[in-house]
Amino acid sequence: MRVLVADDERILADTVADGLRQFAMAVDVVYDGDSALEKMSVHRYDVAILDRDMPGITGDEVCTRVVDSGLDTRLLLLTAAAGIRDRVEGLGLGADDYMTKPFAFAELVARVQALARRSTARLKPVLEQDGVVLDTIRHFASRDGLTLTLTPKEFAVLRVLLRAGGQVVSAEELLEQAWDENADPFTNSVRVTIMTLRKKLGEPAVIHTVPRVGYRLGR
Repeated sequence: MRVLVADDERILADTVADGLRQFAMAVDVVYDGDSALEKMSVHRYDVAILDRDMPGITGDEVCTRVVDSGLDTRLLLLTAAAGIRDRVEGLGLGADDYMTKPFAFAELVARVQALARRSTARLKPVLEQDGVVLDTIRHFASRDGLTLTLTPKEFAVLRVLLRAGGQVVSAEELLEQAWDENADPFTNSVRVTIMTLRKKLGEPAVIHTVPRVGYRLGR
């Protein structure tokens, strides 16, 4: 799951991003509307969290442009404006959801996860293949009934492989879907994460390397 956070309150934006990353989300952060539009023209995001009141191009304007462009990114407006009229106005712009500040972080996570499940790719809440079960809502993983203790990045990589349904996923695709834009494509982070994930999944091996192509999940 890839998320964009756009808010001119830098501390809030960074705090939200760090919190979402703990739930195995790849999160990019910007602090103005222009940067939000630029990022969304380059990357495909499942969900974008937009502050309505950013200076320059506001979150409202970003929302309108995204809706007009036909992008399938789900939009959550985040604002201090809590009145009913404000909510109606925000949703009328084409936003998929609306939250007011201050907010409970657990609720924000739940709303982001719910929006992602409504995306074109449709993220199923529970993924299962070859005895491996991943519950993306409860953030729980197991294999053959045994609980797995995964890091957020291992959880994210396993989710991408499970969503592929046995198809090969390249290292580039894993970087795009499980890491944020700051990931260095020339590092061995994907290989290392795959290696530690294999160890935790145990025998028989369920993650296989396809030479010069990528990785796939299956017996």
